[in-house]
Amino acid sequence: MSDHDDFAFDVAPGIPAPLPKGEEVLWQGRPDTSALAREAFKIRWIAGYMGLLVLWKAGMGLADGGVMMALLRGLPYVVLALAAVAVVWLLAWAQARATVYTVTSARVLMKIGAALSVTYNIPFAQVATARLDLKPGGTGTIALETLGDTRLAVMALWPHLRPGRMKKTEPALRCIPDAERVARLLAEAAEARLAMPVITRADAMGDAVAAE
Repeated sequence: MSDHDDFAFDVAPGIPAPLPKGEEVLWQGRPDTSALAREAFKIRWIAGYMGLLVLWKAGMGLADGGVMMALLRGLPYVVLALAAVAVVWLLAWAQARATVYTVTSARVLMKIGAALSVTYNIPFAQVATARLDLKPGGTGTIALETLGDTRLAVMALWPHLRPGRMKKTEPALRCIPDAERVARLLAEAAEARLAMPVITRADAMGDAVAAE
């Protein structure tokens, strides 16, 4: 697993160097902004917290001086809440726009980083297993458990990693549309290249079950 020169020019979107003869691009995509904002940036939690803060301030104003005082105290926090949600959405959008995931007939490439772009090259031979976490609506995350002792820093990968795996990070194609189809394509490509465990899917209880 390696990353390319941050300042190299890509020969194609998400592909920093020409592919070897016989290797072909099977799929390219990027995170869905809405899904990324919900799952990685926790925008719903932030909106909920800010909403409670607005209600608390408005309630205190109502108790102290009636409706007008409630409006005077609550309105600044409404503006603050909208600004906070907008900033989080913008961060998710920037991450999604800066990301290009590529699946070829031999590897997975992850071009990530809104501020400083880095491309991770993950050959199928370095993948022990892959796990699909499918969400309602068809978006999902495909996490790659890698072989060997290579450790990738959480801050270098975030949010493009499997949540909850801090000790040994797992690079992930995060919040991609039509994730089940991409997982099937990835499994078929890996199996054609070498013997690889089947893609697994996380069910509602967090257990791994074989994907169809």
